[in-house]
Parts: sequence; structure tokens; C-alpha cells
Amino acid sequence: QLAGLAVIAFGLWLRFGGPMAEFATDKKSPELFFMGLYVLVGAGAIMSAVGFFGCCGAARESQCLIGTFFACLLVIFAGEVTAGVFAFIGKKVAIQEAQKIYEDAYEDYMKNPVGKVNSTIYRYHVALQCCGKGSVEQPTGLPCPENIQLPKASNCLAEIQNVIDTQLRLVGIVGIAIASITIFGMIFSMVLCCTIRNMREMI
Repeated sequence: QLAGLAVIAFGLWLRFGGPMAEFATDKKSPELFFMGLYVLVGAGAIMSAVGFFGCCGAARESQCLIGTFFACLLVIFAGEVTAGVFAFIGKKVAIQEAQKIYEDAYEDYMKNPVGKVNSTIYRYHVALQCCGKGSVEQPTGLPCPENIQLPKASNCLAEIQNVIDTQLRLVGIVGIAIASITIFGMIFSMVLCCTIRNMREMI
């Protein structure tokens, strides 16, 4: 249950508290990246529910509930492996999608450097701590964050790649940790189930 709640908190933090949250405030957002986060939150919710049934099964010494707990953990483990492979394969697509969103906002700003478009690209610059695409022809009138170190942080496209790489690496670490917990949970549930059965046979 605690692991499931931790996964939910982690997924919600990446969705609403991390740098990529700014991309979700616009009409266009990297759907592939956020889809993975929704799957992560959903897996955490299922883990919490399954943990509750596991506790009930252990308290009542019910082979049926413990067997169901094992089956659910097996499904969660398969889902985690699938999500990990999906994240690894789709990382490049997610990066390209997020970079395209920034480039579209950049082009919109160039056409109309006032009003809502101005605030949109500024939000991206603040969240990513960058300014512009790092090109030679980059205009000097871009809304950049204060105290930003140029030209080191001038390439937002590279910064987007770094942010997504870092966050997906965190997702991978969390996934491995949860998969390990899931394996131990399956082992202990089978041991407990066999122990309960042997005790009833002895009685």
C-alpha cells in the first residue's frame, strides 16, 4: 500500500510539479509522455488496492484472497515491464513531440510577440531555465528569465531533451524498485499460502 501511494505521489509530482507540467498548460502537450505518467498513477492506485486485499487475506488466513493477491501482483509486474519497454522505445518520440511544441510556440511568438503567446513561451523559458533555440539568427527580444546564463542555457531544444531524459530515468528507477517489491510480494504470498494450507492439513 505504501509503495502504491508513493508511486501515485511520484506520478502526480511529475505531472503537475515538474518542468514538463508547463507543457500541459497549453492546448498542445506531449501526449506520449503524459500518457506514461497516467499509467504510472493508475498502477499506484491498483497497487494500493491490491495491498489492502493482501492484508485482509493474511489477517483472515484466506487462501483465496492470498491467491488473488498473487494473481494481481503478477498482472502488475507484467504491466510494469511493458510500461518500462514502452517508455524506453517511446522516449525519442516523446522528446521530438515536446520539442515540436516549443518550436510552434517559438514561431507563434515571432509572428506576434505580445499578449498570450508572449506569456506562453515565457512559461516554458522559466520552467526549463533556457531561452530560445540556440541558433545564430535567434532574436534578442525573447522573454527570458532573470539571471539566466547565456549562451549556455540558450538552447531550449537541448534542455527539453535533458529534462525528459532525466524524468524518464527516474520513472525507470521507480519502476525497477516497484518490480522488485512486487517479486518479493509474490514470493511471500505463495509461501504464506502454502504455510496456511499445510497448517490446515495438519489440523
